[in-house]
Amino acid sequence: QVRVVESGGGVVPPGGSLMLTCAASGRIRSINVVTWYRQVSGKERELVASISGDGRTNYKDSVKGRFTISRETGRNTVNLNMNNLNSEDTGLYLCTVDATNGVSRRTYGGQGTQVTVFS
Repeated sequence: QVRVVESGGGVVPPGGSLMLTCAASGRIRSINVVTWYRQVSGKERELVASISGDGRTNYKDSVKGRFTISRETGRNTVNLNMNNLNSEDTGLYLCTVDATNGVSRRTYGGQGTQVTVFS
């Protein structure tokens, strides 16, 4: 079993910064892709950023230059550094981890962490 826990959300004013963390634990042999999504009530879930096992990154256009996704070396943890936040960044941020446990490859997710940007 693999567990995914997101943390780091909060309430910040426009222009503020947050660092979200996605931590995976349990029976993990390797992690392939880690993806951060944003869910806003009444809207479709949207991909914010992703990082592959070899370090390739992908970002939603509206966050390029402001958000940075990175892996912590030697740990099953991925961070999302978010700078110059605006109200459109508000939402529930969810992380999914595409992992192999030595037997099979599956995608695991957590409960999310809320980010609210308002003045």
